[in-house]
Amino acid sequence: QVQLVESGGGLVQPGGSLRLSCAASGSIFSFNTMGWYRQAPGKERELVASVTSGDRTNYADSVKDRFTISRDNAKKTMYLQMNSLKPEDTAVYYCYTNAVLLDRSVRRFWGQGTQVTVSS
Repeated sequence: QVQLVESGGGLVQPGGSLRLSCAASGSIFSFNTMGWYRQAPGKERELVASVTSGDRTNYADSVKDRFTISRDNAKKTMYLQMNSLKPEDTAVYYCYTNAVLLDRSVRRFWGQGTQVTVSS
């Protein structure tokens, strides 16, 4: 019903920047909250940032003032601008959305993940 396709991951040096994108498609009524989780090797998946349909944002303490989440509802696309990247930001980043389906039920969908590696 809903597909999320991530892009923008890669290898970057410490202090560098990357911009992740998450493009949504599918027959739905609307998208509610969208966000990003990440999972590093040997660690649990953690919430990085989220944005509501009203553009209210929430960030993990570890990324505040460095990452910016945004969404373009017309394009059904969400972005994560990551600045001042640190080696500890290395992880697979997954986007998600809480989509309101045509029957008005709400269901969470996930992207396939994109690797971000911060290393010199």
